[in-house]
Parts: sequence; C-alpha cells; structure tokens
Amino acid sequence: MVGAPGLVLRDIHQPPAPPWWPPAPGWWLVAGVVVLLLVLGLWLGARRRRRRRAITGLFDDAVDQAATPAAQVAAMSELLRRAARRHHPQADRLLGDDWLRLLDDGAPSPSFSRDPGRLLLEGGFRREVDAEAVAALRPLARRRYLAWMAGGR
Repeated sequence: MVGAPGLVLRDIHQPPAPPWWPPAPGWWLVAGVVVLLLVLGLWLGARRRRRRRAITGLFDDAVDQAATPAAQVAAMSELLRRAARRHHPQADRLLGDDWLRLLDDGAPSPSFSRDPGRLLLEGGFRREVDAEAVAALRPLARRRYLAWMAGGR
C-alpha cells in the first residue's frame, strides 16, 4: 500500500505536562489540614503559656502579699497543699515527714526533707523566721507548685 504523496506522517506526540498551578483538589485538602493543625498547635501553645503565667502569678502574688517571712512560709505551704490535692486527695492531711516526703516524691534530690524545705513544717507558726531561709525555700516551693499545677508529678 502506497501512501498519498501529500500525506505527511508524524511521530506520536506527548501531551504537555499539567501545570503546577492550581494544585489538584487533594493538595488543597492537605494544605487545609496542615494549616488547621498549625493554628491548633499555636492556639494550644498560647493557652498553655497563659495558664502557666496565671499560675506563676498566683504563687508570686500570694507570697509577695504576705507581710512577714513567717506569713510567706504559711502562704507557700497553703499553695503547695492545694496543688498537692490535685494528685493526692489526702495530701492536706499529711503531717511532718510524710508531707515532706510527698513534696520530694519524684524530685531528683530530696530538697524538702533537708534544709531549707523543712521550714515548711513549722516556719509558718514561728514568731521569727530567717528571711534568707525563706528566700532559699521560695524557688523550691515555686518549682514544686508549678509542676503539680501543670499536671506533672
């Protein structure tokens, strides 16, 4: 069979590649999910930071409003007992070394069973309390308070 002299046969041509924009509907869905997860993560992080600032402010305000070092120790003790009840329902009934052991529970070193943590046992009831001992106790109590209020042990 002989072809017509005016008929020119050409090789097979591939269609042009699809454009990169606009993306397929599936990519829009993936992008929407990623944006939603990003917004949710940012919102949860901001909420966690606000809650931590509020909890820290509550501790600092209560201790700062106490007029004397003994009152500061009493305020720290009260806040610690309230925070402890979130994880240990009977924490407000613990006395003496049992209370200090609970405070030390999960800590890398027993800082409440030793000085300055022992000040929590009777420091709130003393007439005179060393201000330096209270200043040494405050970061320990604050750290434990924040850990319990944040949901950790």
